[in-house]
Amino acid sequence: MRRMRHTGVIAGLIVMAGVLSGCSSSSDSASEVVNGAAGYADEGAADAGAGGGAAPGTADVNRSSTADRSVIITGVMYMTVEDPIAAADRAVGIVQNAGGRIDARSETAPDERNGGSASLTLRIPSNHLDAVVDDLRELGTVDQFSTDSYDVTTEVTDLEAQISTLRASTKRIEALLAEAKDISDIITLENELDGRQAELQSLEARQRGLDDQVSMSTIGLSLTTEPVVIVDDSPETFWDGLVSGWNALVAFLSGALVIVGVLLPWAALAGLIIVAVIVTIRSRRSRAQRRAQAATAPAPAPEANSVPMQNPVPGPPAP
Repeated sequence: MRRMRHTGVIAGLIVMAGVLSGCSSSSDSASEVVNGAAGYADEGAADAGAGGGAAPGTADVNRSSTADRSVIITGVMYMTVEDPIAAADRAVGIVQNAGGRIDARSETAPDERNGGSASLTLRIPSNHLDAVVDDLRELGTVDQFSTDSYDVTTEVTDLEAQISTLRASTKRIEALLAEAKDISDIITLENELDGRQAELQSLEARQRGLDDQVSMSTIGLSLTTEPVVIVDDSPETFWDGLVSGWNALVAFLSGALVIVGVLLPWAALAGLIIVAVIVTIRSRRSRAQRRAQAATAPAPAPEANSVPMQNPVPGPPAP
């Protein structure tokens, strides 16, 4: 009984609003608000009978032109390049010059077994996808390239119709709320308005996501270098060991000969320098020895004819 009383009050407000505005569609608005107060079980059916809200969606459903199709394009491209890091920088420039963006980027530094790699998630405007892909092909060798297309025209059209209908019904509830006087009616209308606004925001967010996916194609780009092949040539038999040892000896001798050939001119120059130093040192020592011998040599003895003999001095007489 209480719900019927509230429904009667709301219907009375709808009639008053219709009389004041001169609008002949008060019965449709009353039906919509009653459905909202009861739980808003079937939004599309209630608003489709209102007349104004469903028209844009109905028109959009009849799209037949190929240009009006909404298509989401995704793909992957695997390439072999000489320098993945430098190629990634060039790919970023190509995409940004076309009006796109980079959603993700990761790099791996080169090491002894791997020449490095880079991977990027490219968001490319759909109308420039072919031109950008052609420019990316010039970075190196394309090993694999594939794309997938998803036609979401029906989903986009239905979403637009739902948003249009929900906006129209939200505006009608706002108008009824502005005319409501009873506190119970105000609470009921506010709850219904909050629910529809929340649903409208959710649908609009979903629409923005679809628009972004349709307008910007997503391409995953992987850049790598030629793999480094490591051959295990360790000997497994006696003969292999003998051959390996002989090859190692020959390689050692060849390397030793190369080293000798490199050092031989320097050894010759060092030998000449050493010989010159030794000769100089010996010459100086020889001159020093001759000078020392000349300084220490005894004076020559006088000749017998030139010195007169003197008489010996007599000593004391013998006892």
